[in-house]
Amino acid sequence: MSNSESGRPGIRGVAEVAGVSPQTVSRVLNGHHSVKPATRERVQAAISQLGYHRNYAARSLSTGRTQIIGLVMFTSDSYARSVVVASIELAAAELDHAVITSPISSMDDHVIEAAVQGLVDRGADGIILAVPMIGASPVVSRIGDTTPIVTLDGSRTESSELLVIDQALVTELATTHLLELGHETVWHLAGPQNWIEALDRSDGWRTTLERAGKSVPPELQGDWSPESGYKNGLIAARIPELTALFVSSDEMAFGVIRALHESGKRIPEDISIVGVDNIALAEFSSPSLTTVAQPFKMIGELAVRRLLHRLQNSQNTFPPFAMVPELIVRNSTGVPPAR
Repeated sequence: MSNSESGRPGIRGVAEVAGVSPQTVSRVLNGHHSVKPATRERVQAAISQLGYHRNYAARSLSTGRTQIIGLVMFTSDSYARSVVVASIELAAAELDHAVITSPISSMDDHVIEAAVQGLVDRGADGIILAVPMIGASPVVSRIGDTTPIVTLDGSRTESSELLVIDQALVTELATTHLLELGHETVWHLAGPQNWIEALDRSDGWRTTLERAGKSVPPELQGDWSPESGYKNGLIAARIPELTALFVSSDEMAFGVIRALHESGKRIPEDISIVGVDNIALAEFSSPSLTTVAQPFKMIGELAVRRLLHRLQNSQNTFPPFAMVPELIVRNSTGVPPAR
């Protein structure tokens, strides 16, 4: 039986016990779908019998790859962003890769650039950039010439790929739903204007109203937090003509709902509310929140798979994908109050 020089069982030893080629063992270890289930079971049984463990240091020397994905993410208490990060880590683990995260607390270009370069210096094969960048960084673009980068939430650079949910469609679904219920117009509580998602939603809200021939009210400003939603909800409660409010995140919407309750406003009898994200708590707010669901788990998994596809220099076309938002209608929206 063939073993590695250190005395530990190697791929050839596993292959001999399973009665397959070393290439087949490698395919099983790398999660290739081309291996037949019965063959995969024999290989996995041999791995268990021999107590085989991968020697990642040796593999890195032979392949030039570390099996490490770097993740740059903006630090936030946002539930939605935590789901994206968890889905990235899970997808990477399933494909036998580790994730090193470099959290940043500033949107400054120099901070982002240092985080990306730091992950490259630590041996990351590729980078997922989960930062809501508005402008493209020339330094990040240069790094992307030699290290594959997939960008979420931000702007595209010449050397990176962008995976993004259509925020214009998110906004159109929310605003159109409220208009179709009969509201004369829709007010908007926006997210921070240094986030590209917030800017895209603001533009989409405005465009949808203008296309429908409706007036565009002044925009309220928040920062994604329930606290900012609460403060703006107190303002909304004092605007007599406000009967419909599109809130740019579920978490801000929870704050709005509390403020409206405390102000004696009924939801949806007096004011209808639509959020964005469909986080787990949205169904259990009082009333349950109408919201636009975004496929966060899918975007994290796709980011990993797209990055590894680029690392493999595969000549095959990456399978098409669709990250389509969906309007979830619950109890926080209804017809406007009779005038």
